[in-house]
Amino acid sequence: MPTAKAKTASAKSAKPAAVEHKNFIGGKWVASATGQTFENRNPADTREVVGTFQKSDKRDVNKAVAAAAEAFKSWRLVPAPKRAEIIFKVGERLIHYKDQFARDMTREMGKVLKETQGDVHEAIDMSYYMAGEGRRQFGHTTPSELRNKFQMSVRQPLGVCAMITPWNFPMAIPSWKIMPALVLGNTVVIKPATDTPLSVVNFVSVLHECGIPDGVVNMVTGSGREVGEPLINHPDVKLVSFTGSTEVGRSVSALCGPSFKHSCLEMGGKNAQMVMDDADIDLAVDGALWGGFGTTGQHCTATSRVIIHKKVYKKFVDAYIERARRLKVGNGLDASVDMGPAVSESQLRTVEQYVQIGTKEDGAKLLCGGHRLTEGDLKYGFFHEPTVFGDVAPDMRLATEEIFGPVVSLIPVDSFEQAIEVCNSVIYGLSASIYTRDINRAFVAMRDVYTGIFYINAPTIGAEVHLPFGGTKATGNGHREAGQAALDVFSEWKAVYVDYSGVLQKAQIDA
Repeated sequence: MPTAKAKTASAKSAKPAAVEHKNFIGGKWVASATGQTFENRNPADTREVVGTFQKSDKRDVNKAVAAAAEAFKSWRLVPAPKRAEIIFKVGERLIHYKDQFARDMTREMGKVLKETQGDVHEAIDMSYYMAGEGRRQFGHTTPSELRNKFQMSVRQPLGVCAMITPWNFPMAIPSWKIMPALVLGNTVVIKPATDTPLSVVNFVSVLHECGIPDGVVNMVTGSGREVGEPLINHPDVKLVSFTGSTEVGRSVSALCGPSFKHSCLEMGGKNAQMVMDDADIDLAVDGALWGGFGTTGQHCTATSRVIIHKKVYKKFVDAYIERARRLKVGNGLDASVDMGPAVSESQLRTVEQYVQIGTKEDGAKLLCGGHRLTEGDLKYGFFHEPTVFGDVAPDMRLATEEIFGPVVSLIPVDSFEQAIEVCNSVIYGLSASIYTRDINRAFVAMRDVYTGIFYINAPTIGAEVHLPFGGTKATGNGHREAGQAALDVFSEWKAVYVDYSGVLQKAQIDA
């Protein structure tokens, strides 16, 4: 169970005191050097304080990095299969805590309970997958061009890895980063998003419970300026793994550049689902609803654009709008709710701003939604209607800029070829999908759509841990998370040559 100490409740307080959670440094739960904390409130009901967390600064970062650097000396020498055994135990323990951690996650970031259960389960899957890599991490052996000479390649860990994680998948994404880093022999300092630190506290607590040695995993909570930047700039940090906006990712890249520090950046998306004239319309509607409004649209792979062939445009729109209007919005702990709140007031304001932009763009039509919800208890949270704009042109701001909320643009096109052109027209390249019964079209789209992830007859969300995750263009910097590709992020290759001839042999010369 997560380690935490409750604040002393005031005798006059009618409500139980919020639990104060500490930083985790060198195997211990410790207060920040500032002595200050910040509140984490439930976005579905801001009257509820989910917990308080350390408002840390550079001093805490320095302690965490020092602990990780010291632990690396011994952790890198632990055989990879032994490291993997601990990681496997983490997956087993997460199963035990799954329902509790999912409820905590819904309380701190809002998405419905079935989705937070899936978030925790993704961390379970990643634990099991990376535990298997403890006995894999394959290199290569190749014949030498010289006699009596052996050669091979092996992976080696980097050292201290800094991880800066977002609020929309507050346990799954940390697991994508932490588990491959650990199985390869690295140590970790993670800064969770300020909107969702409890899920990372829970995850780190299980790592500690399962026997991760002191200093191998460290967590420091606080702001990007006070914690994130010092962590990125620390000279003992060898890699920065960041998931967030393209704007912030560009800054991370710039900070890492001068020292040639490795960086893995997973950033924005403006993902499109293409619906062709031969598509199963009911299936396509199902996919667009789940892709557009799952996690309240706060998904880097969210289906924020639906590109529809004009021959089926009206049929699709009528069915889609009718279904979108029926979605129930409310507290994600209510099993009857389809969509929860935005994560914060600022995120809700961004959604409202884009609705205003859409209503002013010439030609776009607001087909449903468009308003903040304030009836009854909804007034205490950050709720917005599922919102759909029709007849959106491909170059409108609605269709090109990442909104990260429950706003979907419907774009009519004349042909399959135009659909692919529109799909590729944005600066991002994370995920896309096509609904068609034509296998030839499906394969052409699979080839010609320039994204890191592509689906056929499925929405733009639904990645699994054993395939690489990431995107092209402004979505990332060429690296991938999850699957075997993650091993390349958190390790470097070493070529090893063993000459047992007993004489000097010169490659390319004596050969």
